Amino acid sequence: MAPGGSALKEVLESTSTGMDYEVKMAKVEVNNNSNNKPTKSSSAGSGKYGMHSNNGVYELLECPVCTNLMYPPIHQCPNGHTLCSNCKARVQNTCPTCRYELGNIRCLALEKVAESLEVPCRYQSLGCHDIFPYYSKLKHEQHCRFRPYACPYAGSECSVSGDIPTLVVHLKDDHKVDMHDGCTFNHRYVKSNPHEVENATWMLTVFNCFGRQFCLHFEAFQLGMAPVYMAFLRFMGDENEAKKFSYSLEVGAHGRKLTWQGIPRSIRDSHRKVRDSQDGLIIPRNLALYFSGGDRQELKLRVTGRIWKEE
Repeated sequence: MAPGGSALKEVLESTSTGMDYEVKMAKVEVNNNSNNKPTKSSSAGSGKYGMHSNNGVYELLECPVCTNLMYPPIHQCPNGHTLCSNCKARVQNTCPTCRYELGNIRCLALEKVAESLEVPCRYQSLGCHDIFPYYSKLKHEQHCRFRPYACPYAGSECSVSGDIPTLVVHLKDDHKVDMHDGCTFNHRYVKSNPHEVENATWMLTVFNCFGRQFCLHFEAFQLGMAPVYMAFLRFMGDENEAKKFSYSLEVGAHGRKLTWQGIPRSIRDSHRKVRDSQDGLIIPRNLALYFSGGDRQELKLRVTGRIWKEE
């Protein structure tokens, strides 16, 4: 629930057409020194398959302060102790090893040696088995398809990240998100005071469909000066996989209806980015209250939809 949010009740009726799934916890860890022989990966890019260079030089490239790999400019003290440029400012220009003043000495020899190294992606434990030239590693990791996903829960600031199985368990256990099997859904959203749009609660339900997970969001917010309700779907996976699926949403009553059809957005795109792009079913408040019937003092919306796989 958003801070100060008003309560939003949800009644779920889900028609199960999907497959059961088994959730396995996956420990997210960084392992840059694995000696296991990697198997060939399907990831694209300039990486190679095989063993990476693993000798004393590799250990020398680890900053003694933050333990991250160092990239130019690599600094050293007069006694030859090295550290990264970020930590140089943190230690107030004093060598953390011998306490000598650092000055502005560059370790050009270590920077040059690093060019000859090939190192694994930091997400090797998550499935990326490519190796890269030392100075290409960071650029690859920014776009690696195995990099952890951020938690898709939008009702609070959550810093948890991990692979999909880890996030599924996290959503269920920590955020108490409803989990349902099926590729069709039928939601009834009820809100007692529909005029309080700004502080409405974000609703999230996760569906297991075709062995994959989809996040159905429903929320109220201001679109310019107009209060609206919005429903949209996000895919728990990367963008290329998301394009293999489509979904539709429908809401209506009294002989009228609104429909939406689209491609689910990857959770690589933040909740706010998807919402602000208006990539989903948008229902103006006046129309939502008309669909609700009665005295227009209570929101009662029934949103139906389905997910299918593109051939």
